[in-house]
Amino acid sequence: MITLYGAGEGFGLPEISPYVTKTEVQLKMACLAYRKVRARPDESPKGQVPFIDAGGVRIADSTFIRGYIERTYGVDFDEGLDPAQRAQAWAVERMMENHYGWTLCTERWLDPENFAKGPAHFFDGAPEGVREMVLEEVRRNVRAVGIGRHSELEVVALAVRSLAAVSAILADKPFLFGARPCGADATVFAMLAGTLTPFFTGEIRRRAEGFGNLVAYVDRLMARFYPEFEWDLESSVRQPMAA
Repeated sequence: MITLYGAGEGFGLPEISPYVTKTEVQLKMACLAYRKVRARPDESPKGQVPFIDAGGVRIADSTFIRGYIERTYGVDFDEGLDPAQRAQAWAVERMMENHYGWTLCTERWLDPENFAKGPAHFFDGAPEGVREMVLEEVRRNVRAVGIGRHSELEVVALAVRSLAAVSAILADKPFLFGARPCGADATVFAMLAGTLTPFFTGEIRRRAEGFGNLVAYVDRLMARFYPEFEWDLESSVRQPMAA
């Protein structure tokens, strides 16, 4: 039995962290039995979630977890893809995780309203006298990252360019590369669900709602991998966004 350590449900999502969602979806795709446990990043070998325990072997980081699953259990998440498609899948994953993900981070962490009702609660356990200092420090760290140095309009422009690229690749297919999901679908789904959750507001979310195939894609994968979770995005985006 594999133990998956993650952040848990929240922010209108079955899992707060898109990186944990990626790993959880890949475990589901591989039909591997697992149990899920909440964990703090400081409990991880690399100071981050997700990490897994597989028979006493601990692996951290979603990309390295995927590699371990493929090697250990004989799984090929990109089965059926040709070499060019495998390369494209890797490029899409890197774009969504290492670039687009930071635009999403700025919308959550640097927008005062989103931060107050979401990420700020990660630090509720901090001593009252230092909590505000901790909150300001972590937001300063986000601003110091490359994308955090850009203006809001510039960040949105970068996010929209990535959304348009994924939308073009997906086109009218059920999954990125055809009739069955591949490893990159887990990543793209996780990032898009984190963008589109009604819990947060913002221009990136509003722009993402304009890509009908991406909205339908998230609905489709949520129904497939989290059927017990209440989620109907296509209906909600037809309603005016709350002011």
